[in-house]
Amino acid sequence: MKLIVIAVLLCAEAIRVSSDCPTIISRNRWGAKPPKQVQTIRLPVEYVVIHHSATPTCLDEDACSKRLISIQNYHMDVLKYNDISYSFMVGGDGKIYEGVGWNKQGSHTTPQWDSRSIGIGFIGNFTVEPPQKDALDVAQQLIKCGVAIGVVQADYKLLGARSLKPTESPGDALYKEIQNWDGFVRSP
Repeated sequence: MKLIVIAVLLCAEAIRVSSDCPTIISRNRWGAKPPKQVQTIRLPVEYVVIHHSATPTCLDEDACSKRLISIQNYHMDVLKYNDISYSFMVGGDGKIYEGVGWNKQGSHTTPQWDSRSIGIGFIGNFTVEPPQKDALDVAQQLIKCGVAIGVVQADYKLLGARSLKPTESPGDALYKEIQNWDGFVRSP
């Protein structure tokens, strides 16, 4: 009887968690190539780092998939990273796209910080204007999902990439926006 109660509780928890999580477009669906090497990170992470790709944005899944392929190719072929550098990317279509995912180390800041954080990149250049509201909302939902499934600490710290390395990322407009999000800190 005790095992049945535990199973029912676990099932109820899985349903609750899945309702907290946005749909994530898989690597396979957007056309990612395999990584050169996979390095896992220790979970749960303490930091969530927000970036922008400093590329044109995309407004539908087809255009976002093409943009992601281009970003991944640049990261792997030119910068010599093992994969696309971000854990997840947010399209101008308001969808989340899987990068290296929850438990693999990206190359979005520096090795010291990459091993302790999830990197969320917004596809576009957000120096002047912030992303659309639905993109901002789904990114916040993704962070809440990470907390709900135990891969992001409940007391996480949210940073703009510029707090960890010399960069304009995530762009002035997006950086101003994330200062109003839960967990935001100016420096680690």
